[in-house]
Amino acid sequence: MDIIDMARASGMAVILDGRIGREEYQSVCGSLSALQRFADAVRDCSANRSEPRKRACKSSRRE
Repeated sequence: MDIIDMARASGMAVILDGRIGREEYQSVCGSLSALQRFADAVRDCSANRSEPRKRACKSSRRE
């Protein structure tokens, strides 16, 4: 599950991408409805995931 991709697909925007050493920092913002779509996508992905892989689920909703 790639949560940054899921956030983008839910209508949220990545507003800061940065890297300090090995750490990567990303901030997202969006409307409450985008947050609800993101929460729904995470819940659906967790419920349907059969193997623990980082990119096992992807939201099919694109905006």
